[in-house]
Amino acid sequence: MELRKIREELEERTLAPYGQKSALSKGRALWEEPCDIRTDFQRDRDRIIHSKAFRRMKHKTQVFISPEGDHYRTRLTHTLEVSQIARTIARALALNEDLTEAVALGHDLGHTPFGHAGERALDGLCQGGFEHNIQSLRVVDRLEKNGQGLNLTWEVRNGICNHRSSSTPSTLEGWVVRLSDKIAYTNHDIDDAIRAGILKGEDIPREITSVIGSNSSQRINAMIRDTICNSIGKNQVQMSEDMAATLKHLREFLFERVYESDIAEKEHKKAKHIIQSLFHYYMKHWDTMTEEFLNLLEEGEEKERVVCDYIACMTDRFAVSQYSELFIPSAWSIY
Repeated sequence: MELRKIREELEERTLAPYGQKSALSKGRALWEEPCDIRTDFQRDRDRIIHSKAFRRMKHKTQVFISPEGDHYRTRLTHTLEVSQIARTIARALALNEDLTEAVALGHDLGHTPFGHAGERALDGLCQGGFEHNIQSLRVVDRLEKNGQGLNLTWEVRNGICNHRSSSTPSTLEGWVVRLSDKIAYTNHDIDDAIRAGILKGEDIPREITSVIGSNSSQRINAMIRDTICNSIGKNQVQMSEDMAATLKHLREFLFERVYESDIAEKEHKKAKHIIQSLFHYYMKHWDTMTEEFLNLLEEGEEKERVVCDYIACMTDRFAVSQYSELFIPSAWSIY
C-alpha cells in the first residue's frame, strides 16, 4: 500500500471533523500525479522549503533594519517561529498539521526588503498597490522555478493569501496561521526591541503583563493555551475576549513605542528612499534586470509589475548594494 494513502486514512481517523483532510483537497491548478510517499500538503511544504524565496528570507528585515547583532529576528526566523506556534495549536486542536505548516512557511515569501517599510514604499509606487500577502501568492504561483511557479494546492494558497487581519481564510488551519503570526511577532518584536535598547521589560503596561506574564515564554504560552482552550471542539479558531483585548493592547503599545518610534521612522525613511530610487531606475533601465524577470516581460507581463517583483525579491543587503552601485560614486584614483 502507498504510504500516502496510509497517511490519508490516518487523517480520516484522527483529525477533528473540521480539519482539512489532504485527500479532500480542492487540488492544484495543474494536475500532477500524486506522490506515493507524501500527502499533497506535505509535498507543498517541501516545495516551499526548497524554494529560492524561502532561502532569501534569512537576509530580509523583520523589524530592525541591518541590526548589529546575531540574535535579532529576520523574516526567516519569524517564519519558523510562526510555524512552531501554529503546529502546536493545530496538533492540540486535531487539525491538519501538514497544511498548517505549509501555510506558515509560505505566508511571508512575498515580503520586500526592509520589512513593512519596504512594503509601504512599493505600495505607494505600484499602480493598484502592493501587499505582501498577495505578493506571497504571486511568488508561489508565478515567480518561483523561473516563472513556472510551485503549483501548490488550493488550501495552501488560500492560507498564504489570507493570513493578514483583514482577510478570511477558508480553512481552520489558515485561521491558526493567521493568529499564530500575531502571537509570534508581538512577542519576538518585544524581545528584539529590548535587545536594541528601545524598550525595557518594565515599560510594558501592567495591565498586559498581569494577564500574559512578564517574559516572552510566559506570554507565548499564555496566548497559545488560551487559543486552544477557546477553540477545541469548535468550527473556529479564536482567543477569549480578554486575551484578544490584551493582544490588541500589546500591538497598539508596539506601534507607539517601536514600529512608529523616532528611531524606526528615521531608518524607514532611508529604506523608502532606496526602494523609490531602485524602482524609478529599473522602470527606465528594465533591461538590466536578471534573466528570469526579463523572461516575464517577454511573456507579456507589465513592466511595472515585473519591476515590483524584482525589487520585492531583493534581500536587504542586495538592495543596498544595488543602490550603492547605481547611485553612490566609487572611490577612484589616477596613477
